[in-house]
Amino acid sequence: MFQAVLGTYGLRAEKCKIEPFGSGLINHTWKVCHEGSAYILQEVNKAVFHHPQHIAQNIRAIKAYLDQTAAGYLFIAPIKALNGDDFVVVNNHFYRIFPFVAHSCSVDFVQQPEQAYQAAKQFGQFTRMLRAFDVQKLKPTIEDFHNLPLRVVQFKKALAKAGNEKIKEAKFAIEEIIRHDNIEAQYAQLVSSGALYLRVVHHDTKISNVLLQAETGVGLCVIDLDTVMPGYFISDVGDMMRTYLSAANEEESDLNKIVIREDVFAAIYKGYMEEMDQVLTFTEKQFFIYSGKFMIYMQAVRFISDFLNGDIYYKTNYPKHNLVRGLNQIDLLNKYTAKQSEFEEIIKKINENRVNEAKTIWS
Repeated sequence: MFQAVLGTYGLRAEKCKIEPFGSGLINHTWKVCHEGSAYILQEVNKAVFHHPQHIAQNIRAIKAYLDQTAAGYLFIAPIKALNGDDFVVVNNHFYRIFPFVAHSCSVDFVQQPEQAYQAAKQFGQFTRMLRAFDVQKLKPTIEDFHNLPLRVVQFKKALAKAGNEKIKEAKFAIEEIIRHDNIEAQYAQLVSSGALYLRVVHHDTKISNVLLQAETGVGLCVIDLDTVMPGYFISDVGDMMRTYLSAANEEESDLNKIVIREDVFAAIYKGYMEEMDQVLTFTEKQFFIYSGKFMIYMQAVRFISDFLNGDIYYKTNYPKHNLVRGLNQIDLLNKYTAKQSEFEEIIKKINENRVNEAKTIWS
């Protein structure tokens, strides 16, 4: 495979050092070193991305726009093969190569608030720079990816078909999902009322999807652009809340380890709003905290639905794995919701400081 793929880029596999790279769970990724140059080789997972050509089309369109409007921005687009294509297809598998960014690094989880700040700033900058881009030019790369009403419908269908034993095992999780159904109702109302604007958003804002400067930790750019498509800002902010706030990730079974870090919330808000304050509408800003509820609840719904369906979507490593994941997210949601007043106070203080700093500059 390597020889067939790398040859289309003018590289000889036998002269390359090839090793697995990164911690991504969707695409297969390798680092390729060849005569002093380094590249990232990826195989796109067609089980998740049914139309890889849509990914290529989206990235081309965004790159062309940024080349004209923000030429200095580091946008990591695939290198074209010798025939000019963005993808190489071998045995119906899709591959592409990216340049490797020297002196860069990524982290797998947020260890300190500064990392959350740098990441939030990068995701905010990305959407801000594309605020005038015609979002209708982008193709959905995963249909209904963050369609919460659809996920709730799927949950109800799974519940209706599940056996009594499954329902008994997931009783608490099911009750909690139903108890929090106002989150889905609010989302439906926000969309139907037009309170949220369709924008170019990343949709997968885990910390590892930001490149950092290796020596300083300063954010360089966002990567893993396969899920970039039309969406709402609450998807990006909500996914940061879901994956940054607790040091314990969704695999943790000891719920006592799930702790909301308020300083990380402040870092997310500060970083993102430094870029997006003039882009988001007044109404949208009122749902910054809601975004965390939206994403955490949706992930809980998806895990419990998959458990009830017999674990047909998410890979599991042991019995009840998806149930454990779902309970993890429900606990995170409850702890997040309990912090509502603290979050509001944090936002108030940051905004007051920003106003005071502006007054100082102009005085």
